[in-house]
Amino acid sequence: MSKHTEKLRKQLLEISEVVNAFRSEAVQVKIIDRLLDSIMDGERHDTEGDLSKLQERRNRKFISSSSEDDGADSRIRGRKKPGATKILNQIIHTDFFDVPRSIAGIANYCKEQFDSDFKTSELSGILLKLSNEHKLKRERNNENNRFDYVKY
Repeated sequence: MSKHTEKLRKQLLEISEVVNAFRSEAVQVKIIDRLLDSIMDGERHDTEGDLSKLQERRNRKFISSSSEDDGADSRIRGRKKPGATKILNQIIHTDFFDVPRSIAGIANYCKEQFDSDFKTSELSGILLKLSNEHKLKRERNNENNRFDYVKY
């Protein structure tokens, strides 16, 4: 086990009684999440110099490998593609969901417009969350007995 993992394990054992005193699992998760964030921020400040050297080496590797540019995607050049949640939140603000859309149709649109090949299983949970947040309506399609999503 790494030194950081062992340190984190000990710290979690120390605070477990306090966290478990809260009955709400959501509250417990938020507390742990904030603690982990603060721990990670502290370690980032401690190892900031080491990280910048590591990032420099990685950037040099990315630059040398992408200088040939044989149609390499943006991830090779060091930039990540946006995830499914970010893309779906962008699409909500367009007129795309003015008409009912199936998950397969949404996945095809993401591939065409954003060059992101998402599986329908990746999108389904996010779409359900968006419908629970009343950003999209989730309606059953009588023809194929699957869900379509449309703006409220």
